[in-house]
Amino acid sequence: MTVAEGEPAAGLPATGSSLLLEAEHGKGGVRGTGRQRGRPRRTRAPGERPGFALLFLIPALVLLAAILLYPLIYSVIRSLFSDTPTGAVKSFTGLSNYGNIFTDPRSLQAVKNNIYWVVIVPTVVTILGLIFAVLSERIRWATVFKTVLFMPMAISFLASGITFSLIYADQPSRGLANAVTVGIHDTFAPSSLYPGVHPRDTTVFGGSSAAGFTTHKSYSPGTPVLLPMVGLNLTKPPSTAGQAVAPTSGAGLSGVVWNDFRLGGGGTIGKVDQGEHGLGGATVQAIKGGQVVATATASDNGQFSFPSLKSGSYQLKLPASDFATAYNGISWLGPSLITPAMMSVYLWIYAGFAMVLIAAGMAAIPRDALEAARVDGATEWQVFRRVTAPLLAPVLLVVFVTLAINVLKVFDIVYVLQQVAGGNAGVADVLAVTLFKDYGNQQYGLASAIGVLLVLLVIPAMVLNIRRFRREQG
Repeated sequence: MTVAEGEPAAGLPATGSSLLLEAEHGKGGVRGTGRQRGRPRRTRAPGERPGFALLFLIPALVLLAAILLYPLIYSVIRSLFSDTPTGAVKSFTGLSNYGNIFTDPRSLQAVKNNIYWVVIVPTVVTILGLIFAVLSERIRWATVFKTVLFMPMAISFLASGITFSLIYADQPSRGLANAVTVGIHDTFAPSSLYPGVHPRDTTVFGGSSAAGFTTHKSYSPGTPVLLPMVGLNLTKPPSTAGQAVAPTSGAGLSGVVWNDFRLGGGGTIGKVDQGEHGLGGATVQAIKGGQVVATATASDNGQFSFPSLKSGSYQLKLPASDFATAYNGISWLGPSLITPAMMSVYLWIYAGFAMVLIAAGMAAIPRDALEAARVDGATEWQVFRRVTAPLLAPVLLVVFVTLAINVLKVFDIVYVLQQVAGGNAGVADVLAVTLFKDYGNQQYGLASAIGVLLVLLVIPAMVLNIRRFRREQG
């Protein structure tokens, strides 16, 4: 009787059958054959063992816990307590410090400013970076262009703040921004010849520099009129202000308008003396019945005349255009512009950073897709809107989120520029600066609450970035 292959022999137990199979197929049977054909088990090197790696990570973990984890836990606990005037822990107040952030006018202003920063700055920087990245692909000196735009990143925020504090200075002689602004303004609207000049006293004139100065008395032709003024810059008088000359009687109404004071003092009040300057170029108006009937311009010696006025009596007026205060530019660090001015500094620094990242993303776009769109008749704007922008969306999002995290913690630029803003400094407060000031004032509970709030605001953006990086790697 034959035994079928793979079946146990008659009268033998199953184990015997297994022995026959082992003898037929070799030691270990079928399983043994599988192990021999599979990969040999890899022996881990000593450095790859988890315990060995953990041994090297322990110092870093201890340091990380000491400088990050412990301060974070302590800040959370400290934010739940109030402070004594000396900064000591006073009593448990729960979430009242967090409530103060949104109720105290000073910290509430900081919260509003942080919202402006997060909404405006990342958006504008990303748009500028995209524009510069596109332009850099279409110019010959692209490398130089990128280097110049990226160069501000090599400058610290502190140095940038100091530099722009000089640029934003109010005096045109010191601030570049106002020097340019004043130059442009005076090109289209020349300033007055004698800013700040005003009547010697109120017995002759009435009015103001904003409305002009009008004589109290009325004058008839044939009688010389003396119009004494003071306030001329005698160290640097205008080229139109020559030596004043007393008027003489002549046809029509005439007189002299001059600065009734000379360098070093002396002379007679109300009389033209040697060394006193005539207000050459000043406009003089003759008024009758509240209407301007004639206009004259003073010569370099201050004399003026109305030859056509031969009868009647007239008041004389020096219009405001003669003495209006010179245009001194824009108060860049004033209450209405201080925050936009600080944002501009950030744009100047980070526009190059955004451009480099976006340009790297554009370099990875398949050129075939762009050329195919152009061959199909798409304009450059359509290529950008339908092809380039969608493919760049992941890069743009990373740039935007990174900038949002950065501006939430902005401190250096704001703090440095506040030092030259005077009484307007508080208008530009952000949360990081408020935290620093509260800590300096020994309000540790409120400072801790602001710090914890900043961490909570940053975490969502960080999580979004990390998840996106993992998704791209996966």
